Amino acid sequence: MRFVALISSSSDPAPWLSLAPLMVQWDGGLHGGWPQAVRRGLAVHAVHLPGERPVEEALEVLRHGLGADFLVIPVCRPNSREAGFRLLGHLESLLEATSGRGVKLALRLEAGAESAVLDLLRGAHGDAVGFCWHPGIRDAEPLADRLWCGICAPGTDLRPLQALGYRWDMALAAEDPALFRTQATILEAAHPAVLFPAVMPTTALGRPVVPDANVVFGSHLLSGTNGDRAEDHR
Repeated sequence: MRFVALISSSSDPAPWLSLAPLMVQWDGGLHGGWPQAVRRGLAVHAVHLPGERPVEEALEVLRHGLGADFLVIPVCRPNSREAGFRLLGHLESLLEATSGRGVKLALRLEAGAESAVLDLLRGAHGDAVGFCWHPGIRDAEPLADRLWCGICAPGTDLRPLQALGYRWDMALAAEDPALFRTQATILEAAHPAVLFPAVMPTTALGRPVVPDANVVFGSHLLSGTNGDRAEDHR
């Protein structure tokens, strides 16, 4: 997986240009250097919203044209039908606002909210919404097929996530480029890249995965390592 610096939107992006792509923590303001940096080709992988007013926050971010691939929205467990309907209403508005812009939504779920939110999305056919992994998620397998990004701390154990085959971007909150390089190097050494999951998932968004009897993976593929010889896989 690739470790990406997560910096505040009010921070000057200039010292971080060599470390692009970046992730941005939206704090309600935007440093004046961002528009020029984006024009110079600075890639913004994701913008993490506070989530207090997700629709308004998203519209403000989109107005600045950062060109983010993802908007990450914190989501609490919907403990009532009203809360569930409110969440679905926010997501509908967000999907409408991002339509045609090449931006996807990734939910950063409160720990323990996975099952309730998955049920809610399944009932609403919310297949266009993905997820942002974080250390509070104890069982990522039900989310694995739509984990589009993640966020961690320097000491986070990412082995369970690696076992699922996750190999995309992982945000690391950062304030100093040199310190970020050091922390990212340590994490990269501890969590080498994987190609395939160690254990194939048994569910996808809460639904059982029905294996195809005509497809058999070699053991070296399932472990994510390269064996000395190729095993038969049909």
